Amino acid sequence: MSDQQKLLSVSQLAISFPTADGELKALKGSSFDLYRGEVLGIVGESGSGKSMTALSILQLLPSSAIWKSGSIDLCLEEDSLRVNELSPKELQGIRGNRVSMIFQDPMSSLNPVHTCGQQVAEVLILHKGLSAKAAKSKVCELFEQVQLPDVERIYQAYPHQLSGGQKQRIMIAMAIATTPDLIIADEPTTSLDVTVQQEILKLLLDLKVELNIGVLFISHDLGVISEIADRVLVMRKGEIVERGTKVEILKHPKHPYTQGLLACRPPLGRRLRRLPTISDFQAEQTHSPDAWIYKPTEYRAHLEKLEENPTILEVQDLQTWYPSKKNFWGRPLEYVKAVDGVSFQIKSGESIGLVGESGCGKTTLGKTLIKLIQSRHGQILFEGTDITDLDEQQMRPFRKKMQIVFQDPFASLNPRKMIGHAIAEPMEQYFSSLSATARKEKTIQLLEKVGLEADHFFRYPHEFSGGQRQRIAIARALAVEPEFLICDESVSSLDVSVQAQILNLLTELREESGLSYIFISHDLSVVKFMADRMLVMKDGKVVEQGLADEVYLRPKTAYTKKLIEAIPDSSLAF
Repeated sequence: MSDQQKLLSVSQLAISFPTADGELKALKGSSFDLYRGEVLGIVGESGSGKSMTALSILQLLPSSAIWKSGSIDLCLEEDSLRVNELSPKELQGIRGNRVSMIFQDPMSSLNPVHTCGQQVAEVLILHKGLSAKAAKSKVCELFEQVQLPDVERIYQAYPHQLSGGQKQRIMIAMAIATTPDLIIADEPTTSLDVTVQQEILKLLLDLKVELNIGVLFISHDLGVISEIADRVLVMRKGEIVERGTKVEILKHPKHPYTQGLLACRPPLGRRLRRLPTISDFQAEQTHSPDAWIYKPTEYRAHLEKLEENPTILEVQDLQTWYPSKKNFWGRPLEYVKAVDGVSFQIKSGESIGLVGESGCGKTTLGKTLIKLIQSRHGQILFEGTDITDLDEQQMRPFRKKMQIVFQDPFASLNPRKMIGHAIAEPMEQYFSSLSATARKEKTIQLLEKVGLEADHFFRYPHEFSGGQRQRIAIARALAVEPEFLICDESVSSLDVSVQAQILNLLTELREESGLSYIFISHDLSVVKFMADRMLVMKDGKVVEQGLADEVYLRPKTAYTKKLIEAIPDSSLAF
C-alpha cells in the first residue's frame, strides 16, 4: 500500500466501560491504517468490537465509555486531523460531510416524525448549502442511484411506511449524499435482498474508484466481504487476531478463530444436517463435519416422511391490499396488491423458504398468515380451521400455536421492559399455572438456549447489540412452545457463528417437537440450509415453487435465476 495515500490511521485504540464487575475492555489496543481507494473489511462475532471501532472514529461513543489510550488521525488533502482531539463544533463539520456512516439498524437511525426525503435533504442543506428545491432534486437522484422504486412516493414516505431493505437504502443514500472522503459502513447490506445488495456493493466500489475515497466495511457476511474488501481485519473480544489481503484471510486463514468463522457459513453445494460452530471447530474433534452431510438417500427419506404428515397450514388464493395513496382526511384513494393470489400448503414439521426482492410481499404475506394484517380475499386454514375472518378474541387460542420473529428486533421489544420480563410475559398469558419462579427458570433456559447468559435477564434492549436483540426476539417467540413459526429475516443481523447456532437450534426444535417454519430471508444459502421447499415471490405473486435443492440447482424462471446469480461469490471461502 506504499503507493497509496493514507486516509485513516488508528493507533493503539483501547476503550473500556464500567460494569458492576469492574471495567469491561471493549477494545484492547487496536491499530490499523486505511488508504484512499481501498475497502477495508472488518469481520468478527457480535461484541468483538467492530461497531465500537467505527463509533470511535466518529467520536460517537456512549457517555459511559472510558478512553484508555490511542489516537485516530484523519488524513485529508488540506490537513491531517486528530479526530479524538477535535471540539464538538469541529466534529460537526466532519460527521456526515467528510466522514459518513451507514448504521446497522436503519429504523432506530431514522427520525420517525420526518419524511425520508426531508432527512436526506437536511444533510445536503446543512453541509452543501443547497436550497430546498435543489436538495430535493438531488435526493431523488440519490434514491434512483440506490435502486429505490417510485422515488417521489419514497421522498414523502415516513420510515414506518417502508420495508427494512428500503430503509437501509435511505441510509446509504444519506451517507453518499455529500461524496465524503471516508464511508464507514456498519452492516450496510444486512436487510437487503441479494439483487439490491449486488447493486449497492457495485455502487460503493464505483464511488471508491471514481472519488478515490476509503471505505471501512463491517459485515458478518463473509460472502459480502469476499465481494468488496481489498484487505480484511478479523476481530475477537476487542482484539485484531488476524489481518491480511482478502485472499490470504478467506483462502488461507491461519488463526483458529478465523477458520471457525469461515466453517460456520451455510454451504450452497451440499446439504448439511447441522452447521459447524466455532466451538466445534476449535475443539479437538474425533469426528469430521462430513458426518453432518445428508446423503441423498437419507434426504429423500426425510422428504417422503414429511409427505405423510398432516397439513398444518393451507393458503388458498390469498390477497392482501394496502392503501398507496390517501386524501386529505386520510381515506384511501388507491390500493396496491401486496399479496396477489398466493396458494400453498405446509406439512407439520416442514420448513418452507420464502425468497424474493425487497417489496415483493414476503413480510406482508407472513403478517397476513398470523392475522397481524387482514386479508382482502382468500382463505387461511390452520389445522383445518378457517381463521381468515376470526376476530381477535376468536384468534386467541391460535396465537399460542402461531408465532413470528420480526425483522427489526429493536422495534419489536419494549425499551422499558427488562428482556427477562419481555420473554416471560407471553407465559403469563398462556401458562397461567406456572409460578413466577418457574417462569423465570424457563426464561433463563431460553436465554441460554439462544446463546445468551442468565444474568442478561435484568438488562434492557438498548444494552444489547443488534444480533443479541434478535436472539432475544427468538427466545420470546419460543416461550409459548408454538407449532408454527414465521422467521422474518430472523438471522439476517446475526454474525455467522451465532447464525449457525440459531439455525441449528431451529433445526433441533423441528426434529424434537415437529415445529413448522416459514423462513423469510434474502440469504439464499440460509434458506437452502433451512428449507425443504422454496417459494419465490415477485410483485406479490409466487412465480416459482418446488423442492429447495431443485429450485436452486434448476431454476425455471428468469427472475429466480437472477436471484441466484446475485448471491455473493463464496469461492474464496475456506
